[in-house]
Amino acid sequence: MKMRVNQIKLNGLTFQYREAGEASAPVIVALHALGMSAESWDEVAAALGKEYRFLALDQRGHGGSEKAGTYTFELMCDDLLQFVNALKLERFTLMGHSMGGTVSYLFSETFPSRVKRLIVEDTPPPFTGEKFEIPSKPPGSLPFDWEVVPSILQQLNNPNPKWWGSLTEIIAPTLIIGGGSSHIPQDKLQEVSKRIPDCKLVTIEGAGHEVHTENLSAFLTAVKNFLDS
Repeated sequence: MKMRVNQIKLNGLTFQYREAGEASAPVIVALHALGMSAESWDEVAAALGKEYRFLALDQRGHGGSEKAGTYTFELMCDDLLQFVNALKLERFTLMGHSMGGTVSYLFSETFPSRVKRLIVEDTPPPFTGEKFEIPSKPPGSLPFDWEVVPSILQQLNNPNPKWWGSLTEIIAPTLIIGGGSSHIPQDKLQEVSKRIPDCKLVTIEGAGHEVHTENLSAFLTAVKNFLDS
């Protein structure tokens, strides 16, 4: 399925997004991981675009979207709000991987009535006790703005307790997909699934953090079963 590539102005920045499916179909909005781009969803979009309008946004400083200089989960959440408002999407399914998953939790907590269903791939919200060393910028050019890395890692090292505490505010039916061999602590995903009122956790054994890349068929099966339920 051919992806359509579009640009849109949000919060004073030019953003790029990829789209598959019919404009009249139910909508899925997908958010990628740190250092990746909307293109990482292309195989998922090709499968789901047969029944859904699949929209994958390059988040600020990533892919074809403009470098912003300032990066926080809250700003990315507001970018998403401006995006869905600009496209006049009142209610939609929200799908997020890793950093995009954290933005998806935050959006679903803050604007619960906008999210029809929530799908999060292999990430809990940032939690106390997790500490990341902030690396130096590697040599050469990168497909994203390196400034995202220290900014996001600083937030992970000093998480807002409200992000975790407000999981109970999520009213959308939720699916969390974990990678059984991921470096992400799977017990944290279990904790999240118990806090969100209507939540199912599916673990794909043998898959790491990039579940939808490492085992696309199992990922799609879990997603389709959830969307059809």
